[in-house]
Amino acid sequence: MNILWGNIFRKKLEEESLAFFLGAVPVFAELGKRSRIQLETLVHVRTYKANETIFETGDPGSGMYVIRSGAVQVFERSPAGTEREVARLGPKDFFGESTLVVPAKRTASARTLEPTVLVGLFRADITDLAKRRPGAAYRILLCIAKIVSERLHVADYELLRLRQKHPEYFEDFRS
Repeated sequence: MNILWGNIFRKKLEEESLAFFLGAVPVFAELGKRSRIQLETLVHVRTYKANETIFETGDPGSGMYVIRSGAVQVFERSPAGTEREVARLGPKDFFGESTLVVPAKRTASARTLEPTVLVGLFRADITDLAKRRPGAAYRILLCIAKIVSERLHVADYELLRLRQKHPEYFEDFRS
C-alpha cells in the first residue's frame, strides 16, 4: 500500500476512535492526545436498546455519561406517575456530571429514546486518572466546574425572571 492510501486509512481509523470522540466533547476538549488515549482506557462504553432505563430518580449517582450515538431523555416523574421532560440529549451531550466528584442521589431519571451508546466516567475512574495524570484530571474537573457554573448562572437568571413575573409564587421565601 502506498503512503497516501495508508495515511487516508489511518486518519479514518483515528477519527472513529474513542479517544478522538472524547476530544470533541466539551468536558474533554482541553485534553491533549496522550491524555485522551489514557482516558480511553478508563471510561466504560455501554450499549442500550431503545427505551431502556439508564438510571432512576433516587438511585445513587457515581458519575457521568457522554452520548456517543443515539438519544437520551432526562425526565422527572411525579408521585402520581406523570412524567415531565427535563432535557432531550444527543451525541456529544453529557449528563450526570454533578455526581462525578460528590456522591449524591440522582435528581431525575434518564432513558434512551433509540439504540444508544454511552461512555461512562465514574468517580473511581477520575480518582485513578488523578493518580496517574493529575494534570489531565485537573483539566477535566475544571471544565466540569465551568459548565456547572454556567448552568447555575442560567438557572439563577431564570429564577429571577420568574420571581419578577410571578412574585406571588415566591411570597413564602421573602425575609
